[in-house]
Formats: sequence, structure tokens, C-alpha cells
Amino acid sequence: MELPAGLSWVRQRPDGREWLAALPRWRDECAQQWSLRLGPPFPDAFASLAMPADLPDGTPAVLKLQYPDPDSRHEADALAHWDGEAAVRLLAHDPQRRALLVERCRPGSPLHELACDEAVDVVADLLPRLWRRAPGPFIPLAEEATGWRHRLPEKWERAGRPYERRLVDAALDRLAWLIDSQGEQVLVNQDLHAGNVLRATREPWLVIDPKPLLGEREFAVVPIVRGVELGHSPEAVRRRLDRISGALGLDRERVAGWTVAHCLAWSLDGDTVFTPQVEVARWLVDGH
Repeated sequence: MELPAGLSWVRQRPDGREWLAALPRWRDECAQQWSLRLGPPFPDAFASLAMPADLPDGTPAVLKLQYPDPDSRHEADALAHWDGEAAVRLLAHDPQRRALLVERCRPGSPLHELACDEAVDVVADLLPRLWRRAPGPFIPLAEEATGWRHRLPEKWERAGRPYERRLVDAALDRLAWLIDSQGEQVLVNQDLHAGNVLRATREPWLVIDPKPLLGEREFAVVPIVRGVELGHSPEAVRRRLDRISGALGLDRERVAGWTVAHCLAWSLDGDTVFTPQVEVARWLVDGH
């Protein structure tokens, strides 16, 4: 089975190689279990194997086999909680194989095909519909962010100090301020960037691929601020920050603080440095 190029990083991990070896069997078992007719994998997958699927009655769907990382552990729970409100519907779930069968967006073009301001306005319309109190298995942002705070200096050292220590310190300072001073806790998605919102028919736009947490609303807009899909420059980042914070009545400084912290928390994976994340953090710390 030919895999998307974006999954090549998984081969560097022992558990990743085991997961890749199991994928063909799990794909076939899921197809049999749910009586699916499968198409070739989507080429732009990075943390899962996803492919178009047709149900026996012709309903278009997507079969998604997730790499077992902790960030996506509760994706199915979030989709079930939203129940099709502003997000794709969960049709079936196999926890043992980390397999999800979800509604397929058609035509499925990504939000970043729109002009930047128009795309940000779409996200500002979607987010309040996703912000719900959500009892259940979701990890609190405070718990997750405390882990970032503890792990970031060590990860930075192990990676060979790939960027300035002052950025690490800036993230730690912001986390010390933000973690225990949050507002109302709602279901938030730490990966709602402009590539994870697709044009659909049931609604004009639907969210896919959530990485859910329970946290304050200011954190939920971080992905659209930091994402490269709508422009990657100090001016573009600042415009998105100002526009979405203003549209939703959010505390701009808290949004900026969470953005710095999240960018650096997600900036390192072993020896790999995600430079755009570091640049966004640097621009915000330096006031660009």
C-alpha cells in the first residue's frame, strides 16, 4: 500500500513502524466490518491514513486510521459531542484500531482558498457553535499546558538548543500566567487551522480532525493565528490575531500568550524543528 509522503516521519519511531505495518490489515478489516468501498488515500495526510469510502447505500464517507498520538485520542468523542454541529458527523468508531468513519465533505476544498479576512470570518462564525461545556474524557488545557511547561526546556536542550533560550523563557512566563487564570472551560480544538475546515454541502463549511481539550475560549483561536495557510509573516499573524480576537470579543493578550506557548510546545519533535512555529512565537514576543 502506497502511503502519503506526509507520513514518512512515522517510520522514525518504533511504534510508528509497527503502526504502519498494521495499516493494510486494519484498512481491510474496517472495510469488511463497515462494508465499505475504498478509494486511494488522500495525499496530504500527516498524522493518519485517510481515504474516501462509500457505504453500501452510496453515502460518501472517509475512513481514517489514526496514528496513536495522545493529541487525537479523543477525536471521536469530540465529533460525537458536536453531533454534526459545525463539524463532520461521526458515523462509526473502532477504538481498538483507532479507526473513524466520518462524513465526507464535498466538494471538500480547504478554507485557505478564500482570502485571509474572509477565511478568518468563517472561523469566527464556526467557533461559538463548538464552544460547549463537555463533561467526559477530555483533557483539561491546564493539565496539558502544565506538561508543556515541564517538557519544553528539556526538549529544547535535547534538540541542541535550536533557537533562542529567551523564547523558551517567554513561553514559560506566559504559561505561568495563563494556566491558573482561565475563563469558562469549554470544548476547544487545538488544531483548527484553515486546512482543517472544508467546504461542504450540508453546511457551507465543516471542521475536521479535531484535537480536543477543555479550556478557555482564548486558546481555541490559537491555530488560526499561528497557521501558515493564510499567510506567514509578522503582518499576517498580527492581522489574524487582531481580527479574530476582536470578532469574538476575546482578550487579545491572552490569545497572544497562548499562541507563543503553543507554538513552542509544538515546535519540536525529537531533532525536528518546526521553524514556522518558532517564527510566529518570535514575532509575537518581539512585538512585530
